[in-house]
Amino acid sequence: MDLSVMFFGADSPADPGAAPRHSEAYDDILTVARTADRLGFHAIWTPERHFQQVGQVFPSPPVLSAALAVATERINIRAGSVILPLHHPLRIAEDWAVVDNLSHGRIGLSAATGWHSADFVLAPGNYDDRRERTLRDIRLLRRLWAGEEAEFTDGTGATVTVRPQPRPVQDTLPLWLTSSGNPATWEAAGGLRAGVLGATVGQSREDLAERIARYRAACAAAPDQGGTDAHGRVTLMAHTFVGTDDEEARRLAAEPLKRYLRSYVRQTTANRTADRATAELTEEQTALLAEFAFHRYLTWGSLLGSAATCRKMLADLRELGCDEVACFVDFGLGRDEVLAGLHRLAELREDVA
Repeated sequence: MDLSVMFFGADSPADPGAAPRHSEAYDDILTVARTADRLGFHAIWTPERHFQQVGQVFPSPPVLSAALAVATERINIRAGSVILPLHHPLRIAEDWAVVDNLSHGRIGLSAATGWHSADFVLAPGNYDDRRERTLRDIRLLRRLWAGEEAEFTDGTGATVTVRPQPRPVQDTLPLWLTSSGNPATWEAAGGLRAGVLGATVGQSREDLAERIARYRAACAAAPDQGGTDAHGRVTLMAHTFVGTDDEEARRLAAEPLKRYLRSYVRQTTANRTADRATAELTEEQTALLAEFAFHRYLTWGSLLGSAATCRKMLADLRELGCDEVACFVDFGLGRDEVLAGLHRLAELREDVA
């Protein structure tokens, strides 16, 4: 089982009245990426975020990934995720081909449908059928990446045949499909012979076991499509901080993670498609929900604790059928704590190899 580092976008800033220091955030990202590269982690994942307090420094995965490509030497550079319905498939193919060249063939993408209505100010006509567009565009993206020509409409309304440039280093684009937990998405990923990028948070072990089984079956039954093999690849995201002991890890992680969870709930309530009960949550209710989620998450699914505690969790995820753990490290801890935890996490890699 591989261990990777994932950025997901902590609050920026923690104090709503403070000025954001985005340049410092980018410095932190580059420092963590270089450290993960030296320590031998498998990949580094960055998200796509728009217009929210969570993840303000992640509006453009290919731009940031280009910087990561030249700042590192061997670690894989992954988008977790690219919101496909917000972008033209040609634009995705061309941008990421540049990054693939800069990294000498180290990139990979997880495709997401998008979920927040505000994100779609970038492509308002693509919101209602975003799932269908994503599944359709994955197939097209694979063909474009392979160098095939495709027909599109130009500025005069005429149909033209184009081929994206530059050519990437990798002949086949490593692809995942991002799932928030919908079993149909896991099956769709298997049917596409793509990897699946899921999360431990908000799901029980039993839920994940059932979804992984569905994914493996769909992957085995699907024809080869230039993606993964018949076994597929399951990547699970988990909030991570390996402390010197359980008490230290949970003490340092508690407030940043609960703050992060509160921000996520507020982002959900701001979505135009949120149900009424979610949209009407008070600040007090939001805080209670975050508190409950934090303590539930400590019981299973997180890598928050001592090396021994995290080793047991990693062994359980491997037994569950996980091929890669993408470790969330940027949920609000300081740079020194993140780096210290990363060094302790690196010592566990041999135990789960």
